[in-house]
Amino acid sequence: MLERMVDPSAEPARGIASGFRLDRAFARELAAQGLRGRRVLVAVSGGRDSCVLLDLFRGAARDFALELVVGHVHHGLRGREADLDADHVESLARAGTLPFHRLRVDPEAARRIGPSRVRPTLEEAARDLRRAALARLADETGCTVIATAHHAGDQAETLLLRLLRGTGPDGLAGMAPRSTDGRWCKPLLRVAPESIADWAARRAIVWREDESNRDRRFARNRLRLDVLPELIARFNPQLLRTLGDLAEATRTDRSWIEARVAEAAEGRVAWRDPVLHFALDGWSALPDALARRVVQRGLVEAGLGRAISRAVLLRVLAFLRRGRAVGREKKVELPGGFLLRRVGDHFELSASTPNRLDTDAIGTD
Repeated sequence: MLERMVDPSAEPARGIASGFRLDRAFARELAAQGLRGRRVLVAVSGGRDSCVLLDLFRGAARDFALELVVGHVHHGLRGREADLDADHVESLARAGTLPFHRLRVDPEAARRIGPSRVRPTLEEAARDLRRAALARLADETGCTVIATAHHAGDQAETLLLRLLRGTGPDGLAGMAPRSTDGRWCKPLLRVAPESIADWAARRAIVWREDESNRDRRFARNRLRLDVLPELIARFNPQLLRTLGDLAEATRTDRSWIEARVAEAAEGRVAWRDPVLHFALDGWSALPDALARRVVQRGLVEAGLGRAISRAVLLRVLAFLRRGRAVGREKKVELPGGFLLRRVGDHFELSASTPNRLDTDAIGTD
């Protein structure tokens, strides 16, 4: 891990938003997301992107009447280097006279939960715990919004990884600039990484360089370092913008579709803690595409999460469409220890083994 400060005289790069106008683009995004007057937890890892995000928020704080809190999640995966990351972020917060809070997480502990077939990868565990830790910090500090530094390059990587690994239409929606509940925001999501680098150079921003970001053993790194530059050079110089537009269009379509799904789910899917109830009748009346989405909605609510595949959806839907023909002794075993069976006048989905994030994996520093 190295501390880096780019030469301010470096030639600016071109991107979705030109670096020397990034503050204006950022202000427009804050206005579009309705963030004026909010108390914001700015998630800062210590890397370039999050340090630029903090700098931009500090520059916009007065005009937008923002109260800023700096939050850092310590993953504990790189020993002393991770400690130095946290120290650097704390120094940035102090330099800006901003409150600083950190939480330590243990991704390895989270990976020891449940059967091996449903355990998250180290990256997945770190991501989920980081998100939970930031939500906890926001609650503890009275922040109504959590801002992260995801940019157009991250969006492109996400879409391409999903395509390569297999995804349905919803996967093409990528990340949203603002979550449905309004709690999470990504003000840099339409900004190219080159523009962020340009801003860091012009502002002489110091950040911590994570050498693991160049480790090609990780698929996302190979995509960022090798595949995306080749695609941009050989096929489309505006690929990041193109993929961002695709994600935005897909999200717009999905918002309309989800309204239809909510209507169809009414009376067919109901949560009765700790189990999910599916209606016994009415599944054959739904078109396949709509029925699959209603089933998926229920499975997500029940906690299947990453275990939901097309095969699982089709299997569950076929079972539900049998309706009253399903004997009371019949059942369907699903990934993650879930069981679907008929109970009286409805179907019941329950988990025989819990598969939740271990709260002990998140601790105070």
